[in-house]
Amino acid sequence: MEFLSDWGYLGLFISSFLAGSVLPFASEALLGFMTASSLYNTWICLLCATIGNTLGGTTCYYIGRMGKTVWIEKILRVPHDKLTKAQRFLQSKGALMGSFACLPFVGDAIIVALGLMRANAWGVNLSMLAGKFIRYYLIVWGVDIIF
Repeated sequence: MEFLSDWGYLGLFISSFLAGSVLPFASEALLGFMTASSLYNTWICLLCATIGNTLGGTTCYYIGRMGKTVWIEKILRVPHDKLTKAQRFLQSKGALMGSFACLPFVGDAIIVALGLMRANAWGVNLSMLAGKFIRYYLIVWGVDIIF
């Protein structure tokens, strides 16, 4: 984490992108560390983390859109049964379900399933952006209260 915090906003963007895509990464911890340090502007940190994580989630959406379930299971490590459950749950709910991409454990499966179902890309990305912004905003708010 110290390595990425030395990179400042770019490091936060990279860690958030990785956390939103293939790698399990604790971008929330870096965001909290950077905003608590008061060396960085809170709103720029929030913007970098939100955009980076949303773009990372977009990669999951397009991997799902390719429809290669072998890749989804192997690269993203989303088990077939979890993906099937997510697809059943999302049936007829639409792109607004992208806002739940910020949920731990099931968020990636939701986005991949929306890609497999060919949900509207703009709708998925906008709702995903809103959900991820709210999650990061709550983290920043919590850090502000504690420190």
